[in-house]
Amino acid sequence: MVTKKATAPIKLDIGCGKNKKEGFTGVDQYAMEGVDVVMDVRKKWKFADSSVEEAHCSHFLEHLTAGERVQFYNELYRVLKPGAKATIIVPHWASNRAYGDPTHQWPPVSEMSVFYLKKEWRESQAPHTDFKWNKDGFKCNFEAVYGYSFSPELGMRNQEYVQFALANYKEAAQDLHITLTKLG
Repeated sequence: MVTKKATAPIKLDIGCGKNKKEGFTGVDQYAMEGVDVVMDVRKKWKFADSSVEEAHCSHFLEHLTAGERVQFYNELYRVLKPGAKATIIVPHWASNRAYGDPTHQWPPVSEMSVFYLKKEWRESQAPHTDFKWNKDGFKCNFEAVYGYSFSPELGMRNQEYVQFALANYKEAAQDLHITLTKLG
């Protein structure tokens, strides 16, 4: 009888730098402490189709151009297992954190951008995006939800005030937290 050797689930921390998330495989374009796989995510990734259980990407996506983000999402979709989740954290567009780093690319990642990651929405609302940005266009199909990390001053305020501040005040939200789930 032949038995298969059990392998640990693949969990990627993409753009980890020196701050790799515990239990994850660190992926970055630069070799440094904490990086397990040196790879340029703007090209085809070194992981097999549907081989990744979970992905995490904190404060990296904003360094990619709009077209490179399409490539990133397509490759993320390719390597994630069906139903797998990816967490992406970026500076909120209304925070100076989005604009302070000169290596951040335009446009900032916003809440609206997650709609483009679902095939059904693109087909009905933005069919041009499946071929415009890259020669391949969007190929991904994610369900997306998002939330925020808020300025510490809002921690003691009620929910109604926090929502008002989010809609009306710069610096209310510090980061945008996006959770993507791969749809079949």
